[in-house]
Amino acid sequence: MLNNKKILITGGTGSFGNTIVKKLLEESSPASITVYSRDEKKQYDMRNKYHSETLKFIIGDVRDRNRVYKAMKCVDIVFHAAALKQVPNCEFFPYEAVQTNVIGTQNVLDAAEDEEIEKIVVLSTDKAVYPINAMGISKAMLEKLMLAKARSSSSKTTFCGVRYGNVMYSRGSVLPLFVEQIKNNKPITITNPEMTRFLLPLPIAIDLVLFALAEGKNGDILVRKSPASTVKMTAQATLEIFNSKLGLKEIGIREGEKMHETLVTQEDLMKAESYDNYYRVKNLEKLDYEKYFSEGSINHFPKEGYTSANTQRLNFEETKKLILSLKEIQEELIAKN
Repeated sequence: MLNNKKILITGGTGSFGNTIVKKLLEESSPASITVYSRDEKKQYDMRNKYHSETLKFIIGDVRDRNRVYKAMKCVDIVFHAAALKQVPNCEFFPYEAVQTNVIGTQNVLDAAEDEEIEKIVVLSTDKAVYPINAMGISKAMLEKLMLAKARSSSSKTTFCGVRYGNVMYSRGSVLPLFVEQIKNNKPITITNPEMTRFLLPLPIAIDLVLFALAEGKNGDILVRKSPASTVKMTAQATLEIFNSKLGLKEIGIREGEKMHETLVTQEDLMKAESYDNYYRVKNLEKLDYEKYFSEGSINHFPKEGYTSANTQRLNFEETKKLILSLKEIQEELIAKN
């Protein structure tokens, strides 16, 4: 599907961008891959890493509407990954989260529509489901903007999205913190030992995005079913992997955190299709305001949503095996030895 296509990746110097660029260069033959991001140093590093004539770079911010429109010229496929995603940063600077995750997303969607690209896949997160922090709220609005565009656009563009949980060893996630604490001979800090989180290796997250590209229909949000583990078990497995006796230090739940994350709400499940590894949350084709206010279509809610508390729960050995499968952990172990 991507052979001879011109691909644009917003926020393309991040964990997702680096991984999908590598996969596309190795397994497909796109006409071009353009990385659109703000960080010139990371672009410089990517250019030196891949040495590919297929790979192109544009310095720009999704907040800059004119720049986004120029970047979207003659593009076939867009992966929209640009975002402020650090929960603490967004809590302290919520307006910045709005500027990037909401207004920036609208700029990208408008440009994709006006340039009539074939398909755009926007990346969302479990934090967008029943959001309690600024990052999650801004990502929830990203989803709503995509759904509204899918309903209202008259262009040929297909708008769809993905939603996934904790991507293991992505920038800002907990595993790099655990490893850094072990390397510095400090105990691993955990918030609450019984807190659960979905665990999703980055390659699986990439596969979800490519699945959405291939199978996503207008207004779909595709969700990857994922196992979960408690924070305590994840931390203990990491300690054992690095043969560390430093132990754990409980610090308490921080502002903006949940005990359990949700990937598909009760409300979503009413209109979702379930597959072996995925949920497809379908969009309403249109909003009929008279019917919206006067009639209902569903008699009851499902018992509960799809959460990190009721998904497949990994035991200690399964958690350890999953962590050991990460190339970043393997590299850290090689460096340690």
